[in-house]
Amino acid sequence: MTSLSMPLHDLTVAELAAGLKAKTFSATEVARHFLTRAQDDMSATAQAQGADKTFGTGSFLALNPEATLAQAKAADTRLAAGTGGALEGVPLGHKDIFVTQAFPTTAGSKMLEGYRSPFDATVVRKLAEAGMVTVGKLNCDEFAMGSANENSAYGAVKNPWDATRVPGGSSGGSASAIAARLVPAATGTDTGGSIRQPASFCGITGIKPTYGRASRYGMIAYASSLDQAGPMARTAEDCALLLSAMCGPDPDRDSTSVDVPAEDFTASLNGSIDGLRVGIPKEFFGEGLHADVRAAVDVALAELKKLGAKLVPISLPRTELSIPVYYIIAPAEASSNLSRFDGVKFGHRAKDFTDLESMYKKSRAEGFGAEVKRRIMTGTYVLSHGYYDAYYLQAQKIRRMIADDFQNAFKDCDVIAGPVAPSVAWKLGENAHDPVADYLADIFTLPASLAGLPGMSVPAGFAMPSMQGSGSGSAKPLPVGLQLIGNYFKEAQLLNVAHRLQQATDFHLRKPEGV
Repeated sequence: MTSLSMPLHDLTVAELAAGLKAKTFSATEVARHFLTRAQDDMSATAQAQGADKTFGTGSFLALNPEATLAQAKAADTRLAAGTGGALEGVPLGHKDIFVTQAFPTTAGSKMLEGYRSPFDATVVRKLAEAGMVTVGKLNCDEFAMGSANENSAYGAVKNPWDATRVPGGSSGGSASAIAARLVPAATGTDTGGSIRQPASFCGITGIKPTYGRASRYGMIAYASSLDQAGPMARTAEDCALLLSAMCGPDPDRDSTSVDVPAEDFTASLNGSIDGLRVGIPKEFFGEGLHADVRAAVDVALAELKKLGAKLVPISLPRTELSIPVYYIIAPAEASSNLSRFDGVKFGHRAKDFTDLESMYKKSRAEGFGAEVKRRIMTGTYVLSHGYYDAYYLQAQKIRRMIADDFQNAFKDCDVIAGPVAPSVAWKLGENAHDPVADYLADIFTLPASLAGLPGMSVPAGFAMPSMQGSGSGSAKPLPVGLQLIGNYFKEAQLLNVAHRLQQATDFHLRKPEGV
């Protein structure tokens, strides 16, 4: 391997892209390095080795070394010819909610075990066109339903900062793999916080763009009016590079794709934030927010003030209503989207059935996990005759009011800042018998999702889990994320604020022990 001052896995996306263009190392060399790390992690996961330095995170569900190395070889050819894309030869992982030709796609469910798509999702295709090399598919909560990545049919993902704790969800495999330096970047999806919350729990950066910015074509649907793809990486600069490649209209394949041209989100990364008005919603800092998480967020906000930003008190009065509204709308859409998984054309089919109806029932009972069944039943209930007006229609009206709250707030501020979650990562299995506890952890991320606004998580420090009242009193500090929310199509502004914060702090540079 080429002699470097630091290992390849410690380089950021931007550093890898620069090194590849300078021919400091080859795409094939980089791909082999990350494949080895991913294979070792999968082996450790399969062998159920202990914690500390040898534990497997459970991040990867599928590898295809032959396909990965073929992509890397093609990238090397383009690099040699000087025709490479902006991210030529840089490796990444894809959340297993995006369909891929070269890798199986399961959505973390037994229902799709072994499924092979005949096409690539638009996001996958666009990143490949930018030159990126796919290392493999990453674990996630089943059909993206969860806040801890414990709902996957293929096992829970572990947090690299503490193997006894969750990485967040549903994009927990993506966040864990980046934090463990198994890949420098990954795709994620965010329906109610599934990029931001795991990014916070694992100490990385992630951004959910404005709804419709990135095509949903080939992204297995959970809740169609909420689902949005976004990038996850270690730095805001890396996320800007990835988001620039991911976004753009896709009118022929995704009717919800907005007609806004792709833009270079790196162009304004070093802009001044002097005089920037940062809204601080009082509802994000009330009862339920753990004191040490608030302390970390306050430190990050103080850094923004040092950079010239002005903290402005604002109110988002319907914040608490976001949980019941989300858990009516999202399950309703899920019950409709998941009706296609019936054991007929593709997916799991029960073997022991007597007629078509019993095949439907047994296939769905065997193929779906407990949380997916819970949400399908909830969604079917709120859409049923006599309840549609009382629940679903009312939830949609309040959703509109939540969006209006944000627009009123943006009259007084440019961006909104606060915590991503009320606490740090909790213990694996801690909420296994209390799904509502997982739902409540999304209180600060759900409002922006319901409004379709861009939001991101930026590393903001660490908190001691022993102060959370969540188990054994571990002495390991765990990451805390600062949430930034912008107005529609203001991703560049959010990324600039995050980048300037990362220039002033080193939280994003820290990594788990032994990685």
